[in-house]
Amino acid sequence: MVKTKFSLVIFLGLFLSVLSGCGSSSNTNTQEVEFWTMQLQPQFTQYFSSLNSNFEQDRESTIRWVDIPWSAMESKILTAISANTAPDVVNLNPNFASQLATRNAWLDVDEVISPQQKDTYLPRIWQASSLEICQDDSCESTTFGIPWYLTTRVTIYNQQLLEQVGIVEPPQTYEKLAIAAKQIKAKTGKYAFFVTFVPGDSGEVLESLVQMEVTLLDEEGKAAFNTPEGIAAFRYWVDLYQQKLLPPEVLTQGHRYGVELYQGGEIAFLSSGAEFLEAIATNAPTIAKVSATAPQITGQTGKKNVAVMNLAIPRNTDKPEEALNYALYVTNTENQLAFAKAANVLPSTKEAVEKYIQELSTQETITPVEEARKVSAMQLQDAEVLIPAMDNLQVLQKVIYENLQAAMLEEKTVEQAVKDAAAEWDASL
Repeated sequence: MVKTKFSLVIFLGLFLSVLSGCGSSSNTNTQEVEFWTMQLQPQFTQYFSSLNSNFEQDRESTIRWVDIPWSAMESKILTAISANTAPDVVNLNPNFASQLATRNAWLDVDEVISPQQKDTYLPRIWQASSLEICQDDSCESTTFGIPWYLTTRVTIYNQQLLEQVGIVEPPQTYEKLAIAAKQIKAKTGKYAFFVTFVPGDSGEVLESLVQMEVTLLDEEGKAAFNTPEGIAAFRYWVDLYQQKLLPPEVLTQGHRYGVELYQGGEIAFLSSGAEFLEAIATNAPTIAKVSATAPQITGQTGKKNVAVMNLAIPRNTDKPEEALNYALYVTNTENQLAFAKAANVLPSTKEAVEKYIQELSTQETITPVEEARKVSAMQLQDAEVLIPAMDNLQVLQKVIYENLQAAMLEEKTVEQAVKDAAAEWDASL
């Protein structure tokens, strides 16, 4: 009896050991790819559940999706990179990702994908996630992310207000915007538009300098805007303010205040994303009824801004192949098109953009939001990231905005403001 019990124990132990061994082998073969996004739950939970389930079919990998609040992402990814606990794929914007790229944190995508794969993306958008890193008198280019979804500004305008003034079409250049601003102020007492000069808020004014043919920095990263073009661009904004064609709050309030002014019928033009028309319809239905959409206002260059969200792969991931496969899967034409429709954003592959515009163009009826999305997509051919990825972008914006404010308040001449801004930037390097 004792021998029999002992034999059963041995057999049971061997059986459990075999089962355990099988399980261990299965877990070794199955790789978990951890994917971080920024504030996409719960709105897109179903989308990613389906997306990830489809990816996992016929693959020996699973996706662990972690959604991080927008305000917490920078600190969390910095901590994770430092502690060597970063996810395998992370959703970031190029400006922040570039700061970690200078620390060699990301896989250089150009080294691991084929030219054919790279060619599927819009070339200017691909360039937004590229950076030249210089050390010891030598420079190397690195591409630290794969483009995902995009947004471009459009001009939302009050048709009723323009009709009162006799303006037939909304302005598409800064030069014509200044003319419209004088007409609107003279006939209605209202302002044409609002743009903020508060450091740390919208970068629209900084981008406008590039649109006005200003080169912000040279190849060494030093100020390159103390030029006739830079002085002319500074003077444009200073003149508008001193002629009282800009609300005085542009010096103290951020972009949100401009939204409030537009919804209150106090300004004619609002520079924003196409999706914001939905908020106007909810918050100010009367204004929404008289609102329409036009292309983004630009300068002599014709350049238009685009904001990019990308997917970066940490260099120290132990699953680089699966991480890359997943990133390419999320950003392929089919999945980008589906996400663009669900999220009211724009895709970043050539084919997806073409299909996106074609579908909107062939609809029998189109909503105001869809019309705005069409305008937004059609200007992608002229769109690019106007301020390339760089360290200390906030410092550059701060010194330019503060010196613009000083010139507006007549504390400095325009020429001195430009000179001081350039000197302050160079001193910060």
